[in-house]
Amino acid sequence: MTDPLSSLIQAVEDAYSPTQLIQAVENLAAIRLEGAIPTLVKTLSYNNPGAAVAAVEGLIQMGEVSVPGLMDLLDQHNYTARAWAIRALAGIGDPRGLVTLLGAATADFSLSVRRAAARGLGTMKWHWFPEDVLEMAQNEALEALLFVAQQDEEWVVRYSAVVGLESLVQATANLHPEWRSQIQSQFDQMIAADDSLTVRARVCKAQQELLTETPAQPAASHQPSPLNEVDWQRILENLYQRKGEERQVLAEGDPRRYHGLAIALSQKAEEP
Repeated sequence: MTDPLSSLIQAVEDAYSPTQLIQAVENLAAIRLEGAIPTLVKTLSYNNPGAAVAAVEGLIQMGEVSVPGLMDLLDQHNYTARAWAIRALAGIGDPRGLVTLLGAATADFSLSVRRAAARGLGTMKWHWFPEDVLEMAQNEALEALLFVAQQDEEWVVRYSAVVGLESLVQATANLHPEWRSQIQSQFDQMIAADDSLTVRARVCKAQQELLTETPAQPAASHQPSPLNEVDWQRILENLYQRKGEERQVLAEGDPRRYHGLAIALSQKAEEP
């Protein structure tokens, strides 16, 4: 007798129409079993946005157990799959996705990927980070979000940067109280100069929230980190590598050097 998980996986593989595939992926994601992850990750490579959205939502719901499969997908040459994987990593907030989100928020040519990454940087599981990694990680997140808020051409991405900055200042209130004034200064600049009324309204909301925020919960009340020493060593090495690249101010090959060009080319390609 076939078990329910196998039947749901088979339904995804046997789907003969886009609509049937979406329904099959939704059913598989709803079961929230670890055995469904490889099939859900594989779905991100299909040319079916509806199925990909369902898969991403399911992977986010399952959390950190989805991360290894998503990280493997980042090494492939399928940009569509990579973009969906970044969206899932942003929603999960696992530290193993931090450096990927930093790069995506500041340099990816897709505005939807930059938007998801910016939002995700503000909602990382900071309580998982050991002290020797936390300060560098949060500082990189702050710099990336400020860069996006100041430089990104798309209002929806700047909007997400505001959301990310609001979350970040709340998460770092005890460790970095001085960041509040820096972020408030950025918000003041955006209210005065941002050309999007929607962004300015979201900044006002963020400022109000920061004035009335409640103290953050102590780290002890959160789920402990499932990451091991090897994971943290790899995260730290990636952060140091990124930091080293930042010291080479827009060196040849730095993706941020071509940020504006990439966006312009992608917009040109979408024109009829």
